[in-house]
Amino acid sequence: MEIYSYSFLILLLPALSFVILALAGMKMSHKAAGFIGTTSLGLVTVLSYWTAFAYFTADRTAAGTYAVLEPYNFTWLPLGDLHFDMGILLDPISVMMLIVISTVSLMVHIYSFGYMHGEKGFQRYYAFLSLFTMSMLGLVVATNIFQMYLFWELVGVSSYLLIGFYYPLKPAIAASKKAFIVTRFADMFFLIGILLFGYYTGTFSFDFTTEGSVREFACAGFVLPTALVLMFIGGAGKSAMFPLHIWLPDAMEGPTPVSALIHAATMVVAGVFQIARLFPLWINYAPSSLSIVVWVGVFTAFYAAAVACAQSDIKRVLAFSTISQIAFMMVALGVCLPGHGEHGTLGYMASMFHLFTHAMFKACLFLGAGCIIHAVHSNEMALMGGLRKYMPITHITFLISCLAIAGIPFFSGFSSKDEIISACFQYSPVVGWIMTGIAAMTAFYMFRLYYGIFWGTENVEAHAHHTPHEAPLTMTVPLIVLSVITVGVGIYSTLAGFLGWGGSFGSFVTASGKDYTIHFDTQIAVTSTIIALISIAVATYIYKGEQQPIADRLYKTFPKLHRAAYKRFYQDEIWQYVTHRIIFRCVSTPIAWFDRHVVDGTFNFMAWGANEAGESLRPWQSGDVRQYAVWFLTGAVALTLILLAI
Repeated sequence: MEIYSYSFLILLLPALSFVILALAGMKMSHKAAGFIGTTSLGLVTVLSYWTAFAYFTADRTAAGTYAVLEPYNFTWLPLGDLHFDMGILLDPISVMMLIVISTVSLMVHIYSFGYMHGEKGFQRYYAFLSLFTMSMLGLVVATNIFQMYLFWELVGVSSYLLIGFYYPLKPAIAASKKAFIVTRFADMFFLIGILLFGYYTGTFSFDFTTEGSVREFACAGFVLPTALVLMFIGGAGKSAMFPLHIWLPDAMEGPTPVSALIHAATMVVAGVFQIARLFPLWINYAPSSLSIVVWVGVFTAFYAAAVACAQSDIKRVLAFSTISQIAFMMVALGVCLPGHGEHGTLGYMASMFHLFTHAMFKACLFLGAGCIIHAVHSNEMALMGGLRKYMPITHITFLISCLAIAGIPFFSGFSSKDEIISACFQYSPVVGWIMTGIAAMTAFYMFRLYYGIFWGTENVEAHAHHTPHEAPLTMTVPLIVLSVITVGVGIYSTLAGFLGWGGSFGSFVTASGKDYTIHFDTQIAVTSTIIALISIAVATYIYKGEQQPIADRLYKTFPKLHRAAYKRFYQDEIWQYVTHRIIFRCVSTPIAWFDRHVVDGTFNFMAWGANEAGESLRPWQSGDVRQYAVWFLTGAVALTLILLAI
């Protein structure tokens, strides 16, 4: 345990960076502010990698599993039998998340030097980045559910600040409020689930069964499954699962590096991490409830993929792609089969593996989109086309990431997505084929995006006043690093899976904590690869050329379907109707009337009555001694008569 005594610095460094930049940032130059934020994250990244190396090379337990370590854990707030603890928990998934968060955050910090150059509020931007990173790191190393919830809410506040960074713009303000309100609504259920869990188990610990304080009816009956489902609703909001997904596309109003940080590797995977952290509870006490996770994930993955096929804003294509890929991870967790040993928990390993690989190539895609927007000053594909001639580095790295998310062998997405599909087929052939079809849709819309940006017809008018050019090194180096990770992990995992190298991935473990050896189901791997290649070929045939007659013909044939997909199947309009016409008009308005007329009226009447009584009694306190004497004598006579009558 002493070897990890430095681990508190992983949280302290970004916290100090936030405090310094928030208090003194405006008194320093842009370079100084960026240097402080980036240096602190660089140190955090070094410590995270060192922690991972030390942890995964340490001796195993007697059972051959990785140890669960708590370098720090102390009681923060005692409340009778319950107590709120704060500390640091190191186990395979938390250490893996340290690598993911620190790597992507460092790339975003470096990238932002170029992308945010000259922006007003540069120091404030880096302060918010530090706060967000600290919050997410604190979430993944939490030792108990309540600590996770505290940092969970800090992540929400940080995302609100970052999404609304361009606060003079009304769309940015609306997007930040929308993200905050939707996720707070979901977090209400998370908090209710935590309170149920704590009340009936007597603890907030993840491994509560070791404390001997469990009430059997809570575990075996209705309460604990209910608490877990309520917590899942909180995770569904944070991870943008249908129908709580509506905040994420609008969150693109924030700076593009923020999109890479929030939507690739950090905030949106918080819900996946929550289920993974509580996975032993789901398996042991609520296995049947995992079907809710499965079908919410399946529908969300399909819905988001369908919407992505019709979007013209490149950041919104990537946003809906993120929703779909996060849903893949949710499905993988949900299809785990208790009692089936290593095969039953294949989905758990696949989900964590895909979380890692997706973080790298999706961050590369978002940062690549930032380079493109930086070059053409627009998010719309109609103003792009032919950019491969002007932006070779962005082009190659973007293509690598597209191949990865499409599931092509020797790229990281192939290995992780193939394991998810294998787990789905073990759970149900229906789910397996649905997810295979959604994977095919993913390959199609990603290469539609790729060809729309880098091939097709160059928009000469849009480029007349500003010839596109490659981004500076501060922006392209992070793309290269992330694409190298994507290719490196992809080559190793693909060869390990097909050639039987052993391929044990310490960070991608089963619920029991044992390594899982990647070994592909050849039939599924070949089938999914062929389907992905067919999807890419179809996208190439339709969108690569300068003219796109097939796409135009499809649009004219199915205009209503295309418009519905472009309008996100009118989910925003439905939510507006539900909130304004039903909740506000039919629920909030009567409650407001009752509050004003009944509640306020009651207290106003009591105040009026007290005032009138006082006014009536005021003449009795006139100060006239003669009047007091009359009242005294009158009262005495009245009492005497009453007593005589009795």
